[in-house]
Amino acid sequence: MLFSSLWKSRYKTHFGAADCWWRPGLVVLLCWSCVTQLTCGNLTLEESKHLVIQRDGEFDMTYNDTVTSENQTIYAFNHTVSRNKTEGVRVSVDVLSQNLKSPILFVVRQKQAVLSFQVPLILRGLYQRKYPYNHLGRTLCQPPTKAASETQYFFVDVSTLSSQGTNYQLRVSRVESFTLQTDKTFSFTASPSQPQYFKYVFPEGVDTVIVKVSSDMNFPCSVMSIQDIQCPVYDLDNNVAFIGMYQTMTKKGAITVQRKDFPSNSFYVVVVVKTEDEACGGPLRFYPLRPDELIDAGNRSKILDVVVSPAIESEVYVMGMLFCLGIFLSFYLLTLLVACVQNKRAKRRALFHNIADTSPAETASLLGKTSDGKTSASPNEYGSLDSTVSSEAVTESAPSIDSATSADNYGYIGREPFKRRPILNQMHHIAIRFERSLENVGRSRQESLSSIEEDDYDTLDDINSDKNIVRTKKYLCVSDLSRKDKRVLSKKYQIYFWNIATIAVFYALPVIQLVITYQTVVNVTGNQDICYYNFMCAHPLGALSAFNNILSNLGYVMLGLLFLLIVLKRDIVHNRALSCNDVNALECGIPKHFGLFYAMGTALMMEGLLSACYHVCPNYTNFQFDTSFMYMIAGLCMLKLYQKRHPDINASAYTAYACLAGVIFFSVLGVVFGRGNTVFWIVFSVIHILATLLLSTQLYYMGRWRLDSGILRRMVYIVYTDCIRQCSGPMYIDRMVLLVMGNIVNWSLAAYGLIERPNDFASYLLAIAICNLLLYFAFYIIMKLRSGERIRCLALVCILFTAVVWGFALYFFFQGLSTWQKTPAESREHNRDCILLSFFDDHDIWHFLSSIAMFGSFLVLLTMDDDLDAVQRDKIYVF
Repeated sequence: MLFSSLWKSRYKTHFGAADCWWRPGLVVLLCWSCVTQLTCGNLTLEESKHLVIQRDGEFDMTYNDTVTSENQTIYAFNHTVSRNKTEGVRVSVDVLSQNLKSPILFVVRQKQAVLSFQVPLILRGLYQRKYPYNHLGRTLCQPPTKAASETQYFFVDVSTLSSQGTNYQLRVSRVESFTLQTDKTFSFTASPSQPQYFKYVFPEGVDTVIVKVSSDMNFPCSVMSIQDIQCPVYDLDNNVAFIGMYQTMTKKGAITVQRKDFPSNSFYVVVVVKTEDEACGGPLRFYPLRPDELIDAGNRSKILDVVVSPAIESEVYVMGMLFCLGIFLSFYLLTLLVACVQNKRAKRRALFHNIADTSPAETASLLGKTSDGKTSASPNEYGSLDSTVSSEAVTESAPSIDSATSADNYGYIGREPFKRRPILNQMHHIAIRFERSLENVGRSRQESLSSIEEDDYDTLDDINSDKNIVRTKKYLCVSDLSRKDKRVLSKKYQIYFWNIATIAVFYALPVIQLVITYQTVVNVTGNQDICYYNFMCAHPLGALSAFNNILSNLGYVMLGLLFLLIVLKRDIVHNRALSCNDVNALECGIPKHFGLFYAMGTALMMEGLLSACYHVCPNYTNFQFDTSFMYMIAGLCMLKLYQKRHPDINASAYTAYACLAGVIFFSVLGVVFGRGNTVFWIVFSVIHILATLLLSTQLYYMGRWRLDSGILRRMVYIVYTDCIRQCSGPMYIDRMVLLVMGNIVNWSLAAYGLIERPNDFASYLLAIAICNLLLYFAFYIIMKLRSGERIRCLALVCILFTAVVWGFALYFFFQGLSTWQKTPAESREHNRDCILLSFFDDHDIWHFLSSIAMFGSFLVLLTMDDDLDAVQRDKIYVF
């Protein structure tokens, strides 16, 4: 129209003056308009090459579309979100085209979150392995809403940079069971490209729950995670560890969740299947031939079950603590009852003993007649007799002073309380007391021990010249090996207690600091694979993840303290008897030295403390905390058994603890370098065998041999004279039998370690110590009975009770609720539910029973030789 009108205007005959100036401007304007239209047309053609297609999406409908670099598809969805009900939305994508040069990019835009992923999805494994996945499924994050009901929109954008058309399928569906219900099991399927997560809301009145995920399939390896209600949700193998608590699993996994850790009173349970199984102990795939080579992961789908159950309430915590205290306080009451009974019997026997030594006139003045003809003693008279009670009387020892072994001489005179002993027997008794009093003139028992040293004072002046003769006799008695001054030996053995107390302080403080750091790292990072708990029965308290495993170690501490009190009581009574110059305390029975007993009680208490520290975060690196004092307990028990009949030649505290330090040193080396290291096992086995031979020689010759340059010459001479020149048996047959059996056991253990090379080196080392202790204890009991000695009723009860308790304790120990010899995921396969009061598991019961069994074992060592308290030491054989 514009051009036609202008054309017509040129042929008009009348022109006005105004027409002269606007016609050129109109032409310019028209030209600019034409140029603008042409330019806009060109832009429209360029835009037409990249189309944006918008569609209204519907739930549960599968869209089969094609995408190229020239078009982009946007799907718009809407759904209603309720404040009281959370409905999950899941986006599933499958790429049908093969050999794609460029992936398809999916971007899901929500109100408060954006989720993007590419297909094929490339997940990386170890050593830069790449695994492509063409089928993906992702659940959209659902942020909480404040409104009662709200309609929310989200958009799914599909695009690619590939010029070739790529076919894909898209499906958006609702997850009906998105919110988990309490105590209801829900089954689902997950894979590395199709993770799953669900929401759980704490019910009213429930502050702690335990989330359990299980499967019938060991592999593929999977990860369960607990995350707060926030976007985004980290649900892929490469980011699931970024937030929250997580743990790997094969067949079983469990995490205890507390309401206080989640301000929204709800959380997500995320389950991810890993691209590789190496983290769960599975095989590691081959190396790729080329750096960028894609590896087919195969079918890695896994069917799992999840259930959320309420954890125990606070009343169960209180019940568990009261139960634990009640069990071990009952031992205090039982000990008090036994002490009262023994004290009463000791007073009665002491009364009859003094009556038998008095004349008829003194007896009549000592005893009064009641109206019914029975005799009675006043309380004052009992009190006067109490000061004369010896330590042997308290331990039910016979009150006889004579060295004979007949019933009369053992003091069974209570059956005839008014029968007078023969005059010669009384004169002999007086002569012994007088002789003992002369020997102790000028030697006060209250003298300070600080000025007495073992090396510069001996009981006999010639002990350094004749001990080679005394100790090499064919038949030794305790009197031959108890010649040194009692004060010197008492000081020597008290060093055991003070040294172990010092070691305990310097060892325990860094351990406590380290395990607190471990627990802090677990709480901050959320990595549940650091600690090997029984997650099916791990009850948290404060910052502690498994309070029940810590509480059950209380028995070691309480019973160790009780044993120290029992030893202290015996020590006081024995010192009182020595101060009264009691003949039985001075000349009879096994020499009483209590330093090793104090060290044993302290070691038992420290075992409880360090075992509790270990169970704060049990793992492979800190297992030595749980075993270090076990080595010490085993070593101290063997030293105490040897000390009983060899008090003069027992090892000093410095030598003993140096040897135990060497054992712990090898334990650390075994933990660090021993796993699968053949060289280490060869070196250790050689050292083990050599140490066994050296100790055997030391025990056989009672220390009367020298390790010098002439040792080989002397060995050849002995073989020539005793085996070639004339065939003669060993001089000390009993000792030889023990040492041969010990060498067989130790050589067998060394061969087992060299062949099998067990992963748990610390337990292997502990097994060596326990086997040697049991062998020596059995030998001691057999030789004691073989020598005509007997075992008192109290000691026999302790032996039988301890054996039964040890049997039950070992049964629970070998249940194996967890093991750090395997991966954390494999260890969780052994996890089981609580079996006692819904609070304690099998390992807690092991703690209870083993602490009781150790306490009983210590009592056996304390009381097993009480029958010798009235026997002269020159009639007690050494073996």
